[in-house]
Amino acid sequence: MTKKILVAYFSASGVTARAAKEIAAATGGDLFEIKPALPYTAADLYWTNKHSRSSKEMNDENCRPAIAGELPDMSGYDLIFIGFPVWWYVEPRIIDTFLASADCAGKKLIPFATSGGSGIAGAERHMKSVCPAADWQKGKLVNGGAAAWAKNLIK
Repeated sequence: MTKKILVAYFSASGVTARAAKEIAAATGGDLFEIKPALPYTAADLYWTNKHSRSSKEMNDENCRPAIAGELPDMSGYDLIFIGFPVWWYVEPRIIDTFLASADCAGKKLIPFATSGGSGIAGAERHMKSVCPAADWQKGKLVNGGAAAWAKNLIK
Protein backbone atom coordinates (compact mmCIF):
# COMPACT_ATOMS: atom_id res chain seq x y z
CA MET A 1 0.00 0.00 0.00
CA THR A 2 1.36 3.41 -0.97
CA LYS A 3 1.33 5.95 1.80
CA LYS A 4 -0.11 9.40 1.14
CA ILE A 5 2.38 11.87 2.61
CA LEU A 6 2.07 15.51 3.61
CA VAL A 7 5.06 17.71 4.40
CA ALA A 8 3.73 20.65 6.43
CA TYR A 9 6.20 23.28 7.55
CA PHE A 10 6.74 26.77 8.91
CA SER A 11 9.89 28.62 7.90
CA ALA A 12 10.88 32.06 9.13
CA SER A 13 14.09 32.47 7.13
CA GLY A 14 13.93 29.87 4.36
CA VAL A 15 16.15 27.24 6.00
CA THR A 16 13.28 24.98 7.07
CA ALA A 17 11.58 25.56 3.70
CA ARG A 18 14.63 24.10 1.92
CA ALA A 19 14.56 21.01 4.15
CA ALA A 20 10.79 20.60 3.64
CA LYS A 21 11.16 20.80 -0.14
CA GLU A 22 13.92 18.17 -0.03
CA ILE A 23 11.72 15.86 2.06
CA ALA A 24 8.71 16.34 -0.25
CA ALA A 25 10.83 15.62 -3.33
CA ALA A 26 12.41 12.53 -1.74
CA THR A 27 9.14 11.05 -0.48
CA GLY A 28 6.68 12.17 -3.17
CA GLY A 29 4.79 14.04 -0.46
CA ASP A 30 2.52 17.03 -0.91
CA LEU A 31 3.99 20.29 0.39
CA PHE A 32 2.04 22.68 2.63
CA GLU A 33 3.57 25.87 3.97
CA ILE A 34 2.15 26.98 7.31
CA LYS A 35 2.04 30.75 6.76
CA PRO A 36 1.07 33.20 9.48
CA ALA A 37 -1.99 35.34 8.68
CA LEU A 38 0.15 38.31 9.73
CA PRO A 39 3.61 37.75 8.20
CA TYR A 40 6.61 38.13 10.48
CA THR A 41 8.88 41.12 9.96
CA ALA A 42 12.59 41.16 10.82
CA ALA A 43 11.70 43.13 13.97
CA ASP A 44 9.12 40.47 14.91
CA LEU A 45 11.81 37.80 14.75
CA TYR A 46 14.38 39.70 16.81
CA TRP A 47 14.49 37.14 19.60
CA THR A 48 16.79 39.11 21.93
CA ASN A 49 14.14 41.84 22.22
CA LYS A 50 11.71 40.79 24.95
CA HIS A 51 9.02 42.96 23.32
CA SER A 52 9.31 41.45 19.83
CA ARG A 53 6.35 39.51 18.49
CA SER A 54 8.20 36.17 18.54
CA SER A 55 9.33 36.73 22.14
CA LYS A 56 5.80 37.59 23.26
CA GLU A 57 4.34 34.55 21.46
CA MET A 58 6.90 32.16 22.88
CA ASN A 59 6.40 33.50 26.41
CA ASP A 60 2.68 32.61 26.19
CA GLU A 61 2.23 28.86 25.89
CA ASN A 62 -1.43 29.37 24.98
CA CYS A 63 -0.67 31.72 22.10
CA ARG A 64 -2.00 30.40 18.78
CA PRO A 65 -1.07 32.74 15.90
CA ALA A 66 -3.57 32.60 13.04
CA ILE A 67 -2.64 30.66 9.91
CA ALA A 68 -3.22 32.24 6.49
CA GLY A 69 -5.54 30.39 4.15
CA GLU A 70 -7.17 27.00 4.44
CA LEU A 71 -5.60 23.99 6.11
CA PRO A 72 -5.23 20.89 3.95
CA ASP A 73 -7.82 18.13 4.20
CA MET A 74 -5.98 15.68 6.44
CA SER A 75 -8.33 12.75 5.80
CA GLY A 76 -6.35 11.45 2.84
CA TYR A 77 -2.93 11.47 4.51
CA ASP A 78 -1.30 8.55 6.31
CA LEU A 79 1.97 10.22 7.23
CA ILE A 80 2.69 13.86 8.04
CA PHE A 81 6.14 15.34 8.31
CA ILE A 82 5.90 18.54 10.38
CA GLY A 83 8.79 20.98 10.07
CA PHE A 84 9.87 24.11 11.88
CA PRO A 85 12.83 26.09 13.19
CA VAL A 86 13.48 25.55 16.90
CA TRP A 87 12.51 28.64 18.90
CA TRP A 88 13.18 28.76 22.65
CA TYR A 89 13.93 24.99 22.63
CA VAL A 90 10.49 24.10 21.23
CA GLU A 91 8.40 24.58 18.10
CA PRO A 92 7.05 28.05 17.20
CA ARG A 93 3.52 28.66 18.44
CA ILE A 94 2.16 28.67 14.87
CA ILE A 95 3.01 24.95 14.75
CA ASP A 96 0.83 24.53 17.84
CA THR A 97 -1.95 26.35 15.94
CA PHE A 98 -1.59 23.85 13.09
CA LEU A 99 -1.57 20.85 15.43
CA ALA A 100 -4.61 22.10 17.33
CA SER A 101 -6.54 22.99 14.15
CA ALA A 102 -5.74 20.16 11.74
CA ASP A 103 -7.30 16.77 12.39
CA CYS A 104 -4.20 14.71 13.13
CA ALA A 105 -5.85 12.11 15.36
CA GLY A 106 -4.45 8.68 14.54
CA LYS A 107 -2.11 10.07 11.87
CA LYS A 108 1.56 9.18 11.95
CA LEU A 109 3.45 12.46 12.59
CA ILE A 110 7.20 12.85 12.20
CA PRO A 111 8.70 16.16 13.29
CA PHE A 112 11.78 17.69 11.67
CA ALA A 113 13.50 20.88 12.67
CA THR A 114 16.32 23.22 11.84
CA SER A 115 18.36 24.99 14.48
CA GLY A 116 21.59 26.81 14.99
CA GLY A 117 22.23 25.17 18.34
CA SER A 118 19.16 23.64 20.00
CA GLY A 119 17.98 20.05 19.70
CA ILE A 120 14.49 18.78 18.84
CA ALA A 121 13.71 16.85 22.05
CA GLY A 122 11.91 19.71 23.80
CA ALA A 123 9.72 20.29 20.76
CA GLU A 124 8.90 16.58 20.49
CA ARG A 125 7.71 16.51 24.11
CA HIS A 126 5.71 19.72 23.78
CA MET A 127 4.00 18.78 20.50
CA LYS A 128 2.79 15.50 22.03
CA SER A 129 1.04 17.54 24.72
CA VAL A 130 -0.59 19.80 22.10
CA CYS A 131 -1.75 16.92 19.91
CA PRO A 132 -1.88 13.74 22.04
CA ALA A 133 -4.16 11.83 19.65
CA ALA A 134 -1.50 11.64 16.92
CA ASP A 135 0.83 8.67 16.46
CA TRP A 136 4.11 10.51 17.11
CA GLN A 137 7.32 9.12 15.67
CA LYS A 138 10.90 10.06 16.50
CA GLY A 139 11.90 13.31 14.83
CA LYS A 140 15.20 14.70 13.69
CA LEU A 141 17.15 17.92 13.51
CA VAL A 142 17.84 18.22 9.77
CA ASN A 143 20.38 20.95 9.22
CA GLY A 144 21.59 18.68 6.40
CA GLY A 145 20.65 15.32 4.89
CA ALA A 146 16.88 15.79 5.12
CA ALA A 147 16.10 13.94 1.89
CA ALA A 148 18.08 10.80 2.72
CA TRP A 149 16.69 10.66 6.27
CA ALA A 150 13.06 11.00 5.10
CA LYS A 151 13.46 8.52 2.26
CA ASN A 152 14.78 5.89 4.69
CA LEU A 153 11.76 6.38 6.93
CA ILE A 154 9.21 5.52 4.25
CA LYS A 155 10.88 2.38 2.89
